[in-house]
Amino acid sequence: MQQSEITKLPRIEVVDALRGFAVMAILLVHNIEHFIFPVYPDAAGQPEWLNILNQGVFTVTFSLFAGKAYAIFALLFGFTFYIQYTNQERKGKDFGYRFLWRLLLLGGFATLNAAFFPAGDVLLLFCVVGIFLFIVRKWSDTAVLITAIILLLQPIEWYHYILSLFNPSHTLPDLGVGTMYNEVAEYTKEGNFWKFIWGNITLGQKASLFWAIGAGRFLQTAGLFMLGLLIGRKQLFVTSDTNIRFWIKALIIAAIAFGPLYQLKVLVADQCKMEIVRQTAGVAFDMWQKFAFTVILIASFVLLYQKEGFRKRTSNLRFYGKMSLTNYISQSIAGAIIYFPFGLYLAPYCGYTLSLILGILFFLSQVQFCKWWLRNHKQGPLESIWHKLTWIKLK
Repeated sequence: MQQSEITKLPRIEVVDALRGFAVMAILLVHNIEHFIFPVYPDAAGQPEWLNILNQGVFTVTFSLFAGKAYAIFALLFGFTFYIQYTNQERKGKDFGYRFLWRLLLLGGFATLNAAFFPAGDVLLLFCVVGIFLFIVRKWSDTAVLITAIILLLQPIEWYHYILSLFNPSHTLPDLGVGTMYNEVAEYTKEGNFWKFIWGNITLGQKASLFWAIGAGRFLQTAGLFMLGLLIGRKQLFVTSDTNIRFWIKALIIAAIAFGPLYQLKVLVADQCKMEIVRQTAGVAFDMWQKFAFTVILIASFVLLYQKEGFRKRTSNLRFYGKMSLTNYISQSIAGAIIYFPFGLYLAPYCGYTLSLILGILFFLSQVQFCKWWLRNHKQGPLESIWHKLTWIKLK
């Protein structure tokens, strides 16, 4: 009995593959965005067929992955917290305070990533929002679920929307995100490496956090963390007939909900002429339709992973997912070197299609590196550093 209590939870293969899928999708989106550096070839100087292809690539990639890949990544962050917390709980220890230290360490990795990724880092958001997991770690499943639902409903957006109904002159607080992004764009174009690095880890990080607040990602991320925690508690990623039925139901419900939610998003967030409505109710509907599609992606992946053929075709994603932190940060460094003025400055020559191809090629090279590295190591380079520093003795 004592031996079973201290045994670690087994690693779940589908989680590694799903995390790998999310990081791959993030890489493809970031390449098309030129890592938040919107410099592209002049469409007027390109053949019409290429412009049509570029637009198709942009539309399909963003429709499938933008705002969804990050959401999968966030949900799995909460799931990983469950694994770590439970493993320590079996030893009679509370992982909560060690987790706060781990979040602080993640801030260091966030700074490294942000240094090469102007105003686009999500790791710092995870550092801040991760505190929610510390708070709810001992709550009941019901309490965690209710809190997650409330957060995912975007209460702040609806609060401002209701205020605007009673006071037509009501406006949202100006966080200055647009001004900050303009400043980031200016020093990025200059091509001064050290100014670029310093600007990114100061102004860029601030712009990224403030954008996340205005875009509804702050509360959504907290809700996704909690759902990941609940998925761990309920063992929903473990293969069983009951869990397969759960994911089938989740897929059906999400698929039914997505259509109406997407139409509401188009009507309110895209077509409404009132700015306050677009910034409040529009943001909420946008978050909801993206969440519904995220559930579709997760459920579909989990269900397909039960098939041997699909597992074989996606086996590389398991290696990729095991080194998600290393892959995520190395993407930003490589992207900066490829697209930005201080590096190769290929942004003016790469339309959406070529950028996607470069993203795929870099993904394949990362996969090969992961497979080579994991032959002799249990974790990726940055994962190993994070793990060792997490368990350093704190006085």
